[in-house]
Amino acid sequence: MSTIAQDTATPAPLAGQVKPSLVRRLWRGLARFARRSPMSAFWGVIAAGILFVAVAAPALAPYDPLKSDFRAMTKPPSERHYFGSDQIGRDTLSRVIHGSRASLTVAIGAVVLGTTLGALWGLACGYFGGRFDIVSQRCIEFMQSFPDLILAMAIAMALGAGFATVIVAIAITRIPFGGRVIRAVVLSLKELSYVEAARGLGASHLRIMARHILPQCVAPYLILATTHLGVAIIIEAALGFLGVGIPPPTPTWGNMLADSLNAGLVPPWWLVLFPGLAITITVLAFNLLGDGIRDILDPRLRGAV
Repeated sequence: MSTIAQDTATPAPLAGQVKPSLVRRLWRGLARFARRSPMSAFWGVIAAGILFVAVAAPALAPYDPLKSDFRAMTKPPSERHYFGSDQIGRDTLSRVIHGSRASLTVAIGAVVLGTTLGALWGLACGYFGGRFDIVSQRCIEFMQSFPDLILAMAIAMALGAGFATVIVAIAITRIPFGGRVIRAVVLSLKELSYVEAARGLGASHLRIMARHILPQCVAPYLILATTHLGVAIIIEAALGFLGVGIPPPTPTWGNMLADSLNAGLVPPWWLVLFPGLAITITVLAFNLLGDGIRDILDPRLRGAV
């Protein structure tokens, strides 16, 4: 009886050891990444901080971003308003903090949607080839013939203003890049011996793509997603500046820059500096983080880091 009780008690500590081991492995991976690419790790911390600010925007913002204070209209930075105020008395710091939530939500949603659709399209093109691949590549070339901003602006104007519209418009501009890169990876993978063995054993096309080829495409997919975040943020800011992005009064970095033009022929410097600085730092952080992830995950560059 005691032996049975002893056997039933042993799984408990083993189950408790699973979570710490995963956490320990995660910390070791992050430490290895920081040792191999300290600059990318630094900008990764900056990117994580920007994401934290976006998530905790209501708690971090000192004022309501939509509330006007007519006693502090177009005031420079001071102890009351650290980033100054705009032409109708709204706190610029609060609007920059809340603008990070809107801009990053659109950028992340567009990159995940567009890169995922492009990756799946590229997976099918590279695996099946033939006429489907030829027609798909001509469609991708047609999409790439338009500048990203012009294509996104045309789609946003056709569909109307709104969060979902801007996400879809930017996502469509990301599809060709994901399709081209993943197709090139699949073309080299489908000729490997283990794929030929799976095909010889009678595995279906869907099983071969999902179990044997798709996992090898995760690394280039992550590199594409992180590097395209910066581009998506710039496109979203440009759409907001041109008036075809997220409509006011929702604060975004792009429409904050557009609002600064309404303050006069020469806009106050703080209304231009702080939203522009937020865009610059965010794009730089995600671009350099993506470069570091590429250097770590690419076997050809791993030894040079």
